[in-house]
Amino acid sequence: MIAATDPNRNPTPRHDATQAESGDATGLGRVLERGAIDVSHGPILYLEDVTVQFDGFRALNKLTLSIDHGELRCVIGPNGAGKTTMMDVITGKTGPRNASVSGRVFLGQSIDLMRLNEPTIAQTGIGRKFQKPTVFEQHAVWENLELAMKADKRWWSSLRARLDADGRNRIEQTLALTALEDEAYRPAGLLSHGQKQRLEIGMLLMQQPQLLLLDEPVAGMTDEETMQLAKLLDGLRGSCSMMVVEHDMEFVAALAGESGKVTVLSEGSVLAEGTLDAVKRDERVIESYLGR
Repeated sequence: MIAATDPNRNPTPRHDATQAESGDATGLGRVLERGAIDVSHGPILYLEDVTVQFDGFRALNKLTLSIDHGELRCVIGPNGAGKTTMMDVITGKTGPRNASVSGRVFLGQSIDLMRLNEPTIAQTGIGRKFQKPTVFEQHAVWENLELAMKADKRWWSSLRARLDADGRNRIEQTLALTALEDEAYRPAGLLSHGQKQRLEIGMLLMQQPQLLLLDEPVAGMTDEETMQLAKLLDGLRGSCSMMVVEHDMEFVAALAGESGKVTVLSEGSVLAEGTLDAVKRDERVIESYLGR
């Protein structure tokens, strides 16, 4: 039997009263150095008793889970389980401004995401990919990556910016990682669906995220494209932490392997958690999601 996440399993993050809605890292709590996240206790992401209600409908119900630093976590569950709402809360798209939200959401030990807005959360090092790819279709693949590069985006700095050798190397490395070297100078609008998905992930990587959230990234892909993306994400292990929400069980199996942890959501809370083999044998998961 796989039990739901125990909120006492991980140390509760410390809240720092100095946090503020500011892009300046010094206003984000106890950050070790500029751009760093305190993962000294293991988790990079911690949600505790998160509840979200929209006009009386409870999308999340005391959701508690954590993602370890460097981990690739797969999240599965039926439609309406709260998977996308969970990502919306993590990234600030859903918060006290537009819903009834309670609970705690921390990045590392000290960054209270519930107190920050969307742009500031993105600046802390969280990148999110939605189901439908969003790329600059009239621009070449190389230009998409250059435009996405983490840099000073103020208009004067952008006007004077010139791509240096380090920037070129990063783009070339990302092209290789996403298997888009042969498409570097091709307009992004001419890419296949799977190539666009990989390009958008590459654009997120250019921003050097420490936590990457992917919402159903293989929707609409061929089997070959699905395995290409699995290979890409597998190659990112260790470079950033990842949460992947997906329905394609073959894709989940390719990512989780025999020992990776899979979280099953149902009705806004954790139903089960463990290896893919274990959760597939859990009677509650079979009843609510997988079927017999």
